[in-house]
Amino acid sequence: MPNTTVTLAAISGAHGVTGEVRLKLFADSIDSLKHYRSFNDGALTVKSLRPTKDGAIARFAEINDRNAAEKLRSTLLTVPREALPALGEGEYYYSDLLGLPCVSTDGTDLGTCIAVENFGASDVLEIQLPSEEGKPGKKFMVPMTKEAVPEWGERIVIDADFVI
Repeated sequence: MPNTTVTLAAISGAHGVTGEVRLKLFADSIDSLKHYRSFNDGALTVKSLRPTKDGAIARFAEINDRNAAEKLRSTLLTVPREALPALGEGEYYYSDLLGLPCVSTDGTDLGTCIAVENFGASDVLEIQLPSEEGKPGKKFMVPMTKEAVPEWGERIVIDADFVI
């Protein structure tokens, strides 16, 4: 994997007057954040972390009051990609799929994976077709299932039956 960072959460605002912040989680749960003592190359050191119904509340050693917490609004909390836990067979991180070239099983260039969504049933890839006549290519979605996406790694292979 390239030497990149992965965003696990974003600071959505201050919580109270003592410097705590509200977090919007991009990981499965608060447990995913508890593996890390610091974020953003050590710029933010975790003192405490607790769940809320729609995210989490964090206290960082470097933030001591509400004003400092408010200044961090919209700050993304990142960790190095290599710090993430190893994946099992058939598992993937969304960030590893984004930007990958996509081809169909019959060899047709399908463009690039631009998003991974989950609407409740399973993950869904959003693919943007190649540009045509200077206009951005159309987009389509495909379920991230073994039938629809038999292979991924350096590229994503999509079964031709699932291409619009």
